[in-house]
Amino acid sequence: MTATAEPDVTSRLFRDTVWACASMAAFAALVWPRTFAAAGGILGGGLLIVGSAWAIRGAVDGLLRAGSGGTPSAWVLVKFFTRHVILAVAAYGIMVRLHLDPVGMLAGVSSLALAAGMEAIRRLQRVS
Repeated sequence: MTATAEPDVTSRLFRDTVWACASMAAFAALVWPRTFAAAGGILGGGLLIVGSAWAIRGAVDGLLRAGSGGTPSAWVLVKFFTRHVILAVAAYGIMVRLHLDPVGMLAGVSSLALAAGMEAIRRLQRVS
């Protein structure tokens, strides 16, 4: 695998995550049109998973830089946990303050796993 192929996979994962989250939210809005709680929960979960992926990617990039003489790894871990505390506060706001559906939020968070599954199927189809 070359270094140029990685951003392509990353961009496809991001694009597929957005599509999966948006289509699940649209489906929820069609099934439960009187309330926005389910669709809003799905969109909120999608925002949480994008934020989590951003935090994880930042930590991995930071640790790789720390290994090559960059910023100290302790600072990278502080930033990683701070980002996840921010995500926990956002999840609290989504469920408690905005009164969005927590099951919908779990569905939105699963959109990254759905996108990764779609990418795995694409890879298997290319190999066959």
